[in-house]
Amino acid sequence: MSKKGETSALKGWLLVLASLTDEAAVLALLFLGLWYFHVKITWLIVLIIVVAMVVFVIIMHQAIVPSLRLKKVTGGEGMIGVAGKVTQPLRPKGVVKIQDEYWQAKSIEGDIGAGEGVEVVGIEGLKLEVRRKTS
Repeated sequence: MSKKGETSALKGWLLVLASLTDEAAVLALLFLGLWYFHVKITWLIVLIIVVAMVVFVIIMHQAIVPSLRLKKVTGGEGMIGVAGKVTQPLRPKGVVKIQDEYWQAKSIEGDIGAGEGVEVVGIEGLKLEVRRKTS
């Protein structure tokens, strides 16, 4: 498995375990309260609760880890790879229209004429770095 995949899996497990701390605290307080009031709990009930928690952890992990691998769709990271059109020629700076919004842009490949398709490759402040769309 690649280093990035290992990091995502570890991050997923840490997120699941962190999200379960409040449930574990509630269960601990519940068991402590039952012990304080001398309520007997059979090992079968404890085993059922533990198995249910383990199943819950596995289900949570299966739900969280795939979401960590999704492409970011907000912020600067979400703009990378998005296509648009040049509205004011890029020599190397100009204006592009991306998703019905006008952006200041800088070409990383030299001049690009108005009407040509471009693709966002980076963001520097509020200016996009673009190149000609390849297909």
